[in-house]
Amino acid sequence: MDCASCALKIENAMKRLPGVSDIQVSYGQESLSLTFDEGRTSRVAIENKIRTLGYKPVGGAGQARGRDGAHGLGQGHARGHDHAHDHGHAHGHAHDHAGPARGPWWRGRNAVLTAAIGVLFLVAATVAHAAPEAARWAYAAAALVAVAPFARRAYAGAVSGTPFSIEMLMTIAAVGAILIGAVEEAVVVVFLFALGELLETIAAGKARAGIESLAALVPREALRERAGGLGVAGSAGVAEGAGSTDDAAGAVELERVPASALAVGDIVVVRPGDRVPSDGRVIGGAAEVDEAPVTGESVPVAKAAGAEVYAGSISTNGELRVEVSRAAADNTIARIVHLVEQAQESKAPTARLIDRFSRWYTPAAMGAALLVAIVPPLLFGAAWTTWIYRALATLLIACPCALVISTPAAIASALAAGARRGLLVKGGAALETLGRVRTVAFDKTGTLTIGRPQVTDIVPVAGAAGGEPVAPVAPDAGTGTGSGTGGIPAIHPAAENDLLAMAAAVERKTSHPLGAAIVAAAAARGLELPASYGAALTVPGKAVTARLKGGFASVGSPRYAAEQAPLEKPLQQRLEALEQEGKTVVAVLSGKRLAGLIALRDEPRDDAARAVGALHRMGVDTVMLTGDNRRTARAVGSAVGVRPVAELLPDAKLAEIAALRQNGSVAMVGDGINDAPALAAASVGIAMGSGTDVALETADAALLHDRVAGVAELIALSRATLSNIWQNIGIALGLKAVFLATTLLGVTSLWMAILADTGATVLVTANALRLLRRGR
Repeated sequence: MDCASCALKIENAMKRLPGVSDIQVSYGQESLSLTFDEGRTSRVAIENKIRTLGYKPVGGAGQARGRDGAHGLGQGHARGHDHAHDHGHAHGHAHDHAGPARGPWWRGRNAVLTAAIGVLFLVAATVAHAAPEAARWAYAAAALVAVAPFARRAYAGAVSGTPFSIEMLMTIAAVGAILIGAVEEAVVVVFLFALGELLETIAAGKARAGIESLAALVPREALRERAGGLGVAGSAGVAEGAGSTDDAAGAVELERVPASALAVGDIVVVRPGDRVPSDGRVIGGAAEVDEAPVTGESVPVAKAAGAEVYAGSISTNGELRVEVSRAAADNTIARIVHLVEQAQESKAPTARLIDRFSRWYTPAAMGAALLVAIVPPLLFGAAWTTWIYRALATLLIACPCALVISTPAAIASALAAGARRGLLVKGGAALETLGRVRTVAFDKTGTLTIGRPQVTDIVPVAGAAGGEPVAPVAPDAGTGTGSGTGGIPAIHPAAENDLLAMAAAVERKTSHPLGAAIVAAAAARGLELPASYGAALTVPGKAVTARLKGGFASVGSPRYAAEQAPLEKPLQQRLEALEQEGKTVVAVLSGKRLAGLIALRDEPRDDAARAVGALHRMGVDTVMLTGDNRRTARAVGSAVGVRPVAELLPDAKLAEIAALRQNGSVAMVGDGINDAPALAAASVGIAMGSGTDVALETADAALLHDRVAGVAELIALSRATLSNIWQNIGIALGLKAVFLATTLLGVTSLWMAILADTGATVLVTANALRLLRRGR
């Protein structure tokens, strides 16, 4: 299919068949899905109806039982003047995004038909040159034969609910030209119309190639491990290049299998230069992985055991063993392709407006052409032949094809370009809204910041006199014990590493993010942690305590430390200074005596400040909505350059979004479950790619590469798309206005009229395809 008009013809035809429902036609995917009652309409009847419209169903995977005895038309494709259609059960079947194999455009039906009409014209011209007295009959015969396929499609569309199709307009013009004696121009009109459809097909194919190139990123085959080395290759066999290797468990044989056959839990080997066949987790090896084809990240990312990898990414310099975490139909590439395909079928507001306009525009244009034909002869005595000729030219110029595709062609190109750069937009409406955004609201944690706290300051406590380590803790009076149980003496760290090691020893058995950051910092310094005994005792909101080799130690809040012993004024001032910098401070205690402070902060992303600056230069205001305390929010906001609004619960975020929307469209950027309501409430929601599934499902767009700069890129892409749409509308209407005026003045011939219509369509499509360059 070349444009939305093709999809509309099929949809209208399917609606008229009894027992057919849930009709979804996608010209972007070249697909049709529906549910039908076989007792009322058979599969053969459906396919025959599609053929009468000029489309040929290809393939088909049988029928699937639907609800209440209904059936769904099974998977398949179609070809018809290079128009293709899937037939899938409306309640869901896996899609083969690669689609049926497409041959070169010059072998398609459109190309053959255009060439045949060209030959007819040449034959008629030869006859006219050899026998001038037979010229009229030769051109008339050629015109009638040439217009027959289009007339048949026009009739099929008319009886199927689409009477005002472009084929109908062209057929009326061609037959009218023959009747008034303009036979040579009749042939030229049909030839140029066929040529225009061929050019539309080529252009539409280029637009689809953007999405198909994503699906092509996933390799067709994978090297899967099969333990035991039994020498049985299964259905796939052990292909050339496969081999065997050894690991701790014994011999492991590699078999080459289709990537679509991989299941969750399978282990695959990715060699240098190979693409990862499915999403998974690295369980062995190390390599730098080029994720640019998937996320748009230009710098290869180091991957080692425990790291996640995406299907379609490339191992550049090492071999990886990867445990598959998603099946082929659910990997990152498949999900991107599916979401983009869905997005292309979600009509933008401008597209819906143009569709409504075109419903009455075409009949009105036919009425206007009729008036042009009859008013001058009846009222002013003008020549009937002259004004009928001009009416036919008006009819051709009035064709709405260029106008109808002006928006969907730009939207489809922009969605494909964005997907190549890791910018996923879930529909034309969201893409248009992004270009009108006045304010961008950011969540803090995981959006403007990395989302993982990091140790920034380590402050061991010295003696009150300044320079001596913390004094030993005296045993409790009357008990004969130290600060811990059983009289174990307190611990006295003398330096940063000792303090960090003690804190990490306490936190290593907890799952708190701050504790994990402390343990990671100790590991980064290569510190040996003190041995611990038994389980750690956690007092929620206060502290975690563990028994170490030298005594009991705790890591807790400063308030908890103050409850054990008052903080000295210099230490209290240092604590407040750290918190003013937006850092979270934990106290480390040896027994009940403060041993030191450790400050942590979720650091801003490297590109956060640049991204906010880019938005400001684009005239977009920014605000940070966070549930964190005011001091932390103020510190992060100051570092990034965004206005902070702190201590917000999810319902308070909703109220803030509502207030911001009073001043214009608002985009909300977030990554967590708590951000989902705000993402849904904003004019357009944008999820970070590392966010939760809830956030990704709720949002209207996603940044797969986890770069805040993607927000500015999304808005820039949207603005470019809106500009492209208005350029297309200007081209379509401008050319029509010019040629309509010249037609009424008698300057424009029939072939010039059809050339103007075809030229407008080609120009609009070519202009829309310029957006694909933004994906490179």
